[in-house]
Amino acid sequence: MKPLRLGTLRALSAAAMTTILALPALAQQPAQNAATLDAIRSRGSLTCGVNTGLAGFAQPDSQGRWQGFDVEYCRALAVALFNDANKVRYVPTTAQNRFTALQSGEIDVLPRNTTATLSRDTSLGLDFPATNFYDGQGFMVKASLGVSSAKELDGATVCVQPGTTTEQNLTDWARASNIKFTPVIIERLEELVSAYVAGRCDAYTTDVSGLAATRSAQPNPGEHVILPEVISKEPLAVGVRHGDQRWADLVRWTHYALLAAEELGITAANVEQVAASDQRPEVQRMLGKTGGLGQMLGVDNLWAVNIIKAVGNYGEVFERHLKPLGIQRGPNAQWTQGGLQYAQPFR
Repeated sequence: MKPLRLGTLRALSAAAMTTILALPALAQQPAQNAATLDAIRSRGSLTCGVNTGLAGFAQPDSQGRWQGFDVEYCRALAVALFNDANKVRYVPTTAQNRFTALQSGEIDVLPRNTTATLSRDTSLGLDFPATNFYDGQGFMVKASLGVSSAKELDGATVCVQPGTTTEQNLTDWARASNIKFTPVIIERLEELVSAYVAGRCDAYTTDVSGLAATRSAQPNPGEHVILPEVISKEPLAVGVRHGDQRWADLVRWTHYALLAAEELGITAANVEQVAASDQRPEVQRMLGKTGGLGQMLGVDNLWAVNIIKAVGNYGEVFERHLKPLGIQRGPNAQWTQGGLQYAQPFR
């Protein structure tokens, strides 16, 4: 046998060292994937990042209890883990600090009207397992301005939050439309809305759902007009840290449970009766009678029953929080009704 040359030995040594260094990372991967679930269970409660205050989505009521469409996702996840919707600590986050709060572990999950994008999915190290609201960016002006189209905003001042897709979309749209504008950039939502109401800017731009929420909170909503143009796609999604697959799975399938319940006619009022008597195979699997699907997610097999009993189905959550603001289902209708909301199969 020929002796190995020095260069060959060095190459083999380097390859072996690379393999050895990789082994701890591979060995740690399952632990990392389970980190969030384990931490929440050990702590005894879920830490949920929400908006600082957006009507219909996340806002404390007069008694300090958080209410809203996004809040219901926090409650649903707490039910899945503890069968107790109150085991949640809400952390108000701004557009600027929301991602840092999630990356650092200050919060476990971010259901905060946040748009899923490629750069957020990759460079920020986040995952968006559940798109719970399909939206688009628009403009709102005071009726007294006499504007009926966004194309009439040339030369206008526009209120916008920094560090958002909204700010980027506004710049892209204005350039493409050959429209000049002066941005009024304010981080905190309450201060931004106050600036718009006080007349510091001619228009306010954000997701159309956010415009509807802001308009509904004004003393005279009819004094404000949401213009017809929608200038972007805004898939608002629930965010988690990248690489934490077990936690992402539970977030994803909690959303699908809400969607599937609506599609299958299961409500907060009838879920226990349906679980006891409905023989449809998918209903039996989803509601924990067969298949052991909850166990696959690391929770009780009755997790979906408990969630639906606590918060209702997707349609009930929408009706309770968003319909009063005048927000229609639109793309958030079930796929059977021409919408984009579509639960993957429970099997």
